[in-house]
Amino acid sequence: MSRVIIAGGGLAGSLAALALARHRPDVEFLLLEQGAAFGGNHTWSYFDTDVPPESRWLLYGLAANHWPKHEVHFPNRHRTIAIGYNSIRSRNLHEALHEALRPDQYRLEARIAAVGSTSVLLDGGETLEADGVLDARGPIAMPGLNLGWQKFVGRYYRFQRPHGVRLPVIMDATVEQTDGYRFAYSLPISRSELLIEDTYYSATPVLDQEALRTRIDALATATCDAAAEATEEESGVLPVVIGGSIDSLWQDARAPLIGVRGGFFHPTTSYSLPDAVANAVLLAGQTDFRTAALLPLFQNRARQLWRERAFFRLLNRMLFRAAEPDQAYRVLEHFYRLSPAVIGRFYAAQLTSLDKLRVLSGKPPVPIGRALSALRQGAA
Repeated sequence: MSRVIIAGGGLAGSLAALALARHRPDVEFLLLEQGAAFGGNHTWSYFDTDVPPESRWLLYGLAANHWPKHEVHFPNRHRTIAIGYNSIRSRNLHEALHEALRPDQYRLEARIAAVGSTSVLLDGGETLEADGVLDARGPIAMPGLNLGWQKFVGRYYRFQRPHGVRLPVIMDATVEQTDGYRFAYSLPISRSELLIEDTYYSATPVLDQEALRTRIDALATATCDAAAEATEEESGVLPVVIGGSIDSLWQDARAPLIGVRGGFFHPTTSYSLPDAVANAVLLAGQTDFRTAALLPLFQNRARQLWRERAFFRLLNRMLFRAAEPDQAYRVLEHFYRLSPAVIGRFYAAQLTSLDKLRVLSGKPPVPIGRALSALRQGAA
């Protein structure tokens, strides 16, 4: 029987363990997480179009909320888009793993010092051996990639009366534009509970959490004039890829990198759940779980996705380099004129050649000279 160690109990590692537990009872595995619970403090979301029907078994029982539609708001465009939206919170992921895994299949509060090809070294000196190791630890610095940043602070609010928000608002760019492309994001968790995030596509990863808290409180007041209590908070700084080399992330890897650390995230939206699902399903379908087999499998997948997603890096250059910071919202406003089918394929990072022409057609949302300059920059 093969023995596998999954180093890291965030989204990618947890889904990999869940896939093995549900689909491959013949594979012995151990999931290691440095915290007291799986998943940290996050809300992950995905569109119905992001995950193919044949892979949705992995997410069964995980989603805390589902909405049949979502909305976007821009100064000159407001739309309700008939594509379903889902959210998963860390507690949902933790509960699912706690139910699916035996006590001998995981260890919490296991701090990882080093990951090797067939072993994991823990703080304190304990070494764990396996046939295969998967590195699912969180992202690190990516000096080989040219990056912009999507950064946010989100707060959960409980209102004393219904807040009136019916559908998720994925982007509300009618807010004041500052520090790049800014938008508000809202999820109606219940009639009286609302998640509000203040999000920025910015040239810097610096996150002023106190300033954003103040802005989010103002957004909550503007949404509903009833008294509100902030019950939870989360924040993040996510990479948005403009260019570089995917191999720079893998050059020192001794085990396959199955999460954001390995480049598995949407280049423009930064959503990582669809890639985490795909990698977990791919893992569960293998017959050889040795690192020598898994490392080239996932490295080649990362390279393939990098090639397939070149168009999204082009769009990112338009957003970060061709548009003035306070006018960058026009790039997305222009995009959201398209049909739900094209929008769904964009979310899933599966645009066709015709879709790409549609995205770039019409009146340019940025000055033509700067747009051409951004296009000429290629992957630089």
